[in-house]
Amino acid sequence: MPPFRDFYQALNDRSPFPWQSRLAAQVEREGKWPREIGVPTGLGKTACLDIAVWWLASQADRCPSERTAPTRIWWLVNRRLLVDSTYEHAERIRCALLDAAEREDHDQHGQPLGRVARRLRALGADPHADPLEVIRLRGGVRSHRPVDPSRPAVIMSTIPMYGSRLLFRGYGSTRLMRPVDAALAGTDSLLLVDEAHLARHLLELVPALEECAPNAKLVLGERRTYPQVVALTATGDAAAGDRFVLDGADEKHPLVSQRLDADKPLEARHESGNVSRRLAEATQRLLAKGEPAATCLVFANSPATARATHERLETAFRRVGADVLLLTGRMREREAERIRNLILDPVDGMTAGRPRNHARERHLIVVATQTLEVGADLDAEYLVTEQCGVRALTQRLGRLNRLGAFPHARAVYVHMPSQAKKRAGAKEATWPVYGAEPATVIRRLEVGRDADQTVPLSPRSAREVLGAPGDDPGRAPEILKGILWEWTKTTTPPEGEAPVEPYFQGIADADYSVSFIWRTYVPGVGERLWPRAADGEAISVPIGEARQALGEDTELRVLDADHLTMTSVTARDVRPGAIIVLSSECGLMDEFGWNPDATSPVVDISLGTHGVPLDADAIRRLTGASIGGTIKVAVGDIPDDEDVDEVAQTAAVQAILGVLHHARPTGWEDTEWRDLVSALKPEVVSADNEVSRLPVDHRSLQRRSDELDERSLAGTATDLELHCQAVGARSRGIAERLGLAAALADTVAEAGQFHDLGKADRRFQRWLDPGGRRSAPVAKSNVPQSRWSATRKTAGWPQGGRHEALSARIVQAWMARHPEALNGIAADLLLHLVVSHHGYGRPLVPPVDDAYDDQVRACVRGDEVSVSARLAVIDWTQPGRFWALSDRFGPWGLALLETIVRQADHAVSSGAHVHELEEGA
Repeated sequence: MPPFRDFYQALNDRSPFPWQSRLAAQVEREGKWPREIGVPTGLGKTACLDIAVWWLASQADRCPSERTAPTRIWWLVNRRLLVDSTYEHAERIRCALLDAAEREDHDQHGQPLGRVARRLRALGADPHADPLEVIRLRGGVRSHRPVDPSRPAVIMSTIPMYGSRLLFRGYGSTRLMRPVDAALAGTDSLLLVDEAHLARHLLELVPALEECAPNAKLVLGERRTYPQVVALTATGDAAAGDRFVLDGADEKHPLVSQRLDADKPLEARHESGNVSRRLAEATQRLLAKGEPAATCLVFANSPATARATHERLETAFRRVGADVLLLTGRMREREAERIRNLILDPVDGMTAGRPRNHARERHLIVVATQTLEVGADLDAEYLVTEQCGVRALTQRLGRLNRLGAFPHARAVYVHMPSQAKKRAGAKEATWPVYGAEPATVIRRLEVGRDADQTVPLSPRSAREVLGAPGDDPGRAPEILKGILWEWTKTTTPPEGEAPVEPYFQGIADADYSVSFIWRTYVPGVGERLWPRAADGEAISVPIGEARQALGEDTELRVLDADHLTMTSVTARDVRPGAIIVLSSECGLMDEFGWNPDATSPVVDISLGTHGVPLDADAIRRLTGASIGGTIKVAVGDIPDDEDVDEVAQTAAVQAILGVLHHARPTGWEDTEWRDLVSALKPEVVSADNEVSRLPVDHRSLQRRSDELDERSLAGTATDLELHCQAVGARSRGIAERLGLAAALADTVAEAGQFHDLGKADRRFQRWLDPGGRRSAPVAKSNVPQSRWSATRKTAGWPQGGRHEALSARIVQAWMARHPEALNGIAADLLLHLVVSHHGYGRPLVPPVDDAYDDQVRACVRGDEVSVSARLAVIDWTQPGRFWALSDRFGPWGLALLETIVRQADHAVSSGAHVHELEEGA
């Protein structure tokens, strides 16, 4: 294992700061992190990721049950980041390790990165996987998750995305994937909480959850069962023994010293009137007496103020020439990327590493909300900020003269009078977001003024001038075991359950939001949305603001709990976390994101990845052409007594492509639209309950919902026995690499081996293999997507039927015949892991109407077992089993055991291991 210094040098092409080396040595020596890292902004806190990855690799040669370094490293921030330097750094680590791993095969001696990569790769179940997985969770819509709970991963997440997952109500999780996301958040995880003062309720929640699940250590042991939480904050308040800070060696380091003493004179101004006007005026004054062309960052406390300030500055600088950008958390990835590219331009942007000798031609002014307070490695020459608290001001100043290279740097603090009415008995005025603290901040700034009427606020002096923070995080409800138990019921969530947001965000500041996506074609009620909603096309908006923009009585199309099928609800009744699908004609968004006053059509991002829907209204919205008749011919929408004219269909498709080619849809750039049209395939993709489309590629055929049995028809025909063997072997491999006790690993492996026994049902086999071409039962099939529904009906398999209910019934019958094989908790665990391998059984598997009167037969450990195949029968012993197992292993421990089997199944279904077994057979 290379020393940390060598690893860091190879990764970053420079030596670590003294504090970084000292922290790595302390973590390695003590086998744990300090509770708080008190390093000022601009001094390389992202190196905590390097340390965490290196520490994990350093323990790769230990017995898994003796490891203290968690497998998953979460970097948490309290806001959706649109300029996320930490994510970019994590990606650089991943790419460097992957590149080193590939070179390692040809390098006998091994370099530091190659040796670390080899160790990380050895921790996961797949010896050929990337050494490190990096995932970003930002919005409230479908996102990725680690593919293997034993594989090292870095996950960048907002507090709501993490907190909701931890409490089994994950934003972006479908109802049946919530246990998997809860397990990956709540076990074997290191939480690096950036600017943790913004997440104090989460810091208090994690220890409280341990008290609700005292038995969870039976799964992973003492140190990796619960999340390990580390607060990264320059304005923390942990006791000296729990707080890691700079020492004398750091202060003597020339670069550290330069950044600590970076000059940041601030002018504090009392203002009144319109806040956006005052922020714009302050910006104009700064730039008028500054450099010929400079960078300026303007912080506003709300999206509305930021937008109004941006509009004023655009007008003011239109004649002289300037790039005036707006950046808030209410933007889609497409629009944010354009702004991000300008801000992060290595020459003309605002990055900390840009060349200082480059003469800028235009001002670059970025108006932002709190979204740029954290995670952005920006270095502005000037800064204007609306009144705020001590911690927020410290963070905002961290983006001014960050490296100490701008002697002309200057800031203006605009203090506006409180607009809030004083509550009866209140002693102080209050401001939105920051309470009464701005009054304290302005007093301290006035006391700290120099002779030139500015306040010197270098990182070294800021703490002394600004004093201790006086912010009040407010109250959070107490977590109780009974409430937690209700949340774990993910299959059938209880009506009227407690919302999870106040538990990690506080009662007063809980973010009750909904997500919007815009589509050219909006399915009707009961139809499926395809492609599925993706994080990159969503904007999250507070629910009150959404209702105001839409109107309380407006009927909305909202996705169901599994994010698959459209339902209808009024804006008044829409629930937090809902995903609302709007027509692209609705507007409400412009080039800078959410804008309730915008009326122009919104670009449907999904078209670029999945193709154009063949719907008359959708085509009209895109092209202005009414070609409903041509579309009907293209999709074969003809009377039942007429034959399909394939020549006419082909001609119709070509005609539609011609119309699309000549169109110029609003909002699309010409090259962007031409690229899309040229990528369309001249063929029609159809599926039951979904709109037909001209596809971009075949991903729409291959990527289906994990929860649907249709997934079994979306792969290569696979032998059932081989598939079950492979899942059992994969489950054991994951369990052993995680360090589960031998008895638990055995049970998990058996669950993997038995999980699909119910697919032996004759009806299910007819569905998978309609022609009966396979002599042995199959687990997967390659039936064309267009025939899935018709084939199911012909086979007699009831819609919504769950094959895993039959699998559990078979195992239960076998155990009744062999009571000596398994008993007690092991028997209960085996049954639960089998029945829950698609997310059901928490606490019940829903029955379906089924009068089928036949048996399903399967072989269990060489013994043929036959049970009733009726899917209308409910196993009423499952709720009690689920409760007992949750109590025994803790909610997250049980979810982790389920996750091992489920993700082993996913991996094998994607092709892992099956081919090896077929070759061995």
